Amino acid sequence: MKPAGLPHRLRAHFTRLLAAVLCFGLALTDVKAAPQAVMVIPLQGAIGPARADFVVRSLAHAQQERAQLVVLQMDTPGGLDVAMRQIIQAILASPVPVATFIAPGGARAASAGTYILYASHFAAMAPGTNLGAATPVQIGIGGPDQPPGKAPDEGKRGKAGASPGGAESPSTMEKKQVNDAAAYIRGLAQLRGRNADWAERAVREAVSLSADEALAQKVVDVLARDVPELLHKLDGRKVATAAGTRELHTAGAVLVKLEPDWRDRLLATLTDPSIALILMMIGIYGLIFEFSNPGFVLPGVVGAICLLVGLFALQLLPINYTGLALILLGLALLVAEAFLPSFGTLGIGGIVAFSIGALLLIDTDVPGLGIPVALVATLAATTALFIFGVSGLALKARRRPVVSGKEALAASVGVMLDDMPPGDTATEGWASVQGEQWRVRSTAALGRGMPVRVIGRDGLTLIVEPLDDSQGEQR
Repeated sequence: MKPAGLPHRLRAHFTRLLAAVLCFGLALTDVKAAPQAVMVIPLQGAIGPARADFVVRSLAHAQQERAQLVVLQMDTPGGLDVAMRQIIQAILASPVPVATFIAPGGARAASAGTYILYASHFAAMAPGTNLGAATPVQIGIGGPDQPPGKAPDEGKRGKAGASPGGAESPSTMEKKQVNDAAAYIRGLAQLRGRNADWAERAVREAVSLSADEALAQKVVDVLARDVPELLHKLDGRKVATAAGTRELHTAGAVLVKLEPDWRDRLLATLTDPSIALILMMIGIYGLIFEFSNPGFVLPGVVGAICLLVGLFALQLLPINYTGLALILLGLALLVAEAFLPSFGTLGIGGIVAFSIGALLLIDTDVPGLGIPVALVATLAATTALFIFGVSGLALKARRRPVVSGKEALAASVGVMLDDMPPGDTATEGWASVQGEQWRVRSTAALGRGMPVRVIGRDGLTLIVEPLDDSQGEQR
């Protein structure tokens, strides 16, 4: 009876083992089929070094976490050319598909935002948004603006569009910038299969499109009210990335929103042109104070740190070196006014130079990357008050009578400590002058306790004479 029951028990164990294996296989299938996360990266405001660094590091994080899609939710008036190209290079090299979504309603993707949208694997807009106006504005240090479409004066140019002096005319530089930008955005449009003709018009003619017009002209791929609707419409689509072709399974995917960390917030604060200018001024004045009063240490340390951080921020921004030179010249003149009073000439010149330099410092018209006029006026007024205040105190100190040193000994009154008999030549003795014992010399007869007046000095010996009662009363 027992041997006959053994196969039955083996079959039962085998059945349970097979069921466990099937359940484990189904669990693995469910895990593999579960949709991967979708990461949302907000990109708002002017595109500068800090935001570019945030986007690039976020794309790298999405690759590490094996996200299936990155949604770049954008609302920007434009930004710096260098920062824009840094973001585009990261998108083109990303193995994770990137969908640029202009949202929420009322948002825009102007200038640099249009290039980023064209570089993305998917382009989407929310109702009530717009994009375009991608003409480059003041990339680098350029000359005065040239009216669009106006041909340069051929009679004033030499070969290759150069002026007789060898320098390129402002119109030639503008044409180079526009042609380079048009070729760049056309290449992105051809890479993603979007409307290249309109992209070139956005650069050359600064045209813009609404969301519906952009979809009709095949500038964007999808219209969606929010991110969940966007993911629903992108579900099942295939896209070619740097790592090969991928198929999206975004319906019901988990959304993970990335926010700037302390590093990004700190970099954004430091690269604010206003903050950079203030840090540079604090640094210069701290060093000046330390050099004028050696031994304080703290002003020198703080000044050196602020100056280096301010210069670091400025090298990340498109600065005009003429403006920077004027700022340094203005500060030098203001400091010279404090040490070499010139009745305000150096001080006024320094204020004018500083104000003009601060207004010219940032060489771009991108909104949010300029220095407010109110800040320039405040800094100039504060600096002027400080410098002229120091100059006034120095002038008052110069006019005060001397109360110490060898100059203060002249006409001082003392008391004889011993007797000095009269003689044909000067005799010497001791007297108390200003609370100190001095060796004195006189041709007159002087007695102990007799008041005397200092009329000269010979090394460490004072020359004195008797003090009349009338003089003593006057003093």
